[in-house]
Amino acid sequence: MNFSFRKTEPGWVPYIWLAYLTFFLWDPIVNHIGWREWTLTAMGLAAFLCFYFSFFSTSKPWNLISVAGIALLGVLFAPFNPGAACFFIYACSMVPFGVETELAAAGAIATLVGTAFLESWLLHVNNGFLFPATFLSTFIGAGNVYFAQRNRNIEKLRRANEEIEHLAKVAERERIARDLHDVLGHTLSLITLKSELAGKLIDRDPAQAKAEIRDVEHTARHALSEVRQAIGGYRSKGLTAEIKQAMTTLQTAGVEVDLQSASIELPATQESVLALSLREAVTNVLRHARATHCSLRLERSNGHCRLEIADDGRGGHQIEGNGLRGMRERVEALGGNLHRDTTKGTRLQITLPVPVDQEQV
Repeated sequence: MNFSFRKTEPGWVPYIWLAYLTFFLWDPIVNHIGWREWTLTAMGLAAFLCFYFSFFSTSKPWNLISVAGIALLGVLFAPFNPGAACFFIYACSMVPFGVETELAAAGAIATLVGTAFLESWLLHVNNGFLFPATFLSTFIGAGNVYFAQRNRNIEKLRRANEEIEHLAKVAERERIARDLHDVLGHTLSLITLKSELAGKLIDRDPAQAKAEIRDVEHTARHALSEVRQAIGGYRSKGLTAEIKQAMTTLQTAGVEVDLQSASIELPATQESVLALSLREAVTNVLRHARATHCSLRLERSNGHCRLEIADDGRGGHQIEGNGLRGMRERVEALGGNLHRDTTKGTRLQITLPVPVDQEQV
């Protein structure tokens, strides 16, 4: 008898095991008992059904009350109905699913079987009650200890999978938020810059103003494509392309750029993180630094790749915004570190470990 029942299973499962009530009804039918005995039997049967179905509808530890009620019915009916042994079988079969550990289940089964044996010995119940109430109850109950433990393990695994799924969704939302911040922050700053430039040129140099407006349109379309890529998880266009874009953006804003970049082959993940970090850093230079000079350095030494962005702006701003926090999270997730110094302008240094099989080209 396996009472391995969960609410996800079909509603007819508990009804299967009611077949064991045949033992309880067999003796009254065979011995043609009177209406008074039948009345007591019917009352006992009704009480059993109440305890039985309440076991499946209540949670731990309240369902143990149902087990105790069923065992009590076995005690009350045992002296004159040997089929009452089925109540001990039911109780021993159900109790492993009402406790939390195998040891508790073994203790409860031993208590129930001991109660049946003690009653049989004290009241001299010799009507075929003892064997099924003790041996079968122990055998079936012990088997269900295994099934109950398996169900608990399955439930733990289900909850763990749900938690993993929830954390994965949270991580994906955070990734999209960081990526959209990086993509839109940089691109909108560039669009704003070029729009202002076009506004200044519209009277003095209409042709150049038109060129800037066309560039704004191209940048906006490119931003839309990047947003789609960011949502899909393929948002980086490569470190080399990002360095070129950074130089163009800074020079358009009137910032002198000093570039020292070694040719380095990096794994895709490290390259993506450095590219996005460079984009965020350049965006911050344009928005906050009021700088006239910016140096970009990319080098590799001692198994690490180092990216440094330094400007001669106002510095002094120590509070990290969303963009910088997202940058730090990406870097530290790969075992790297991010150092920020704002004493003279702002110097941002990002160091990432690089696998030894990635050689300079």
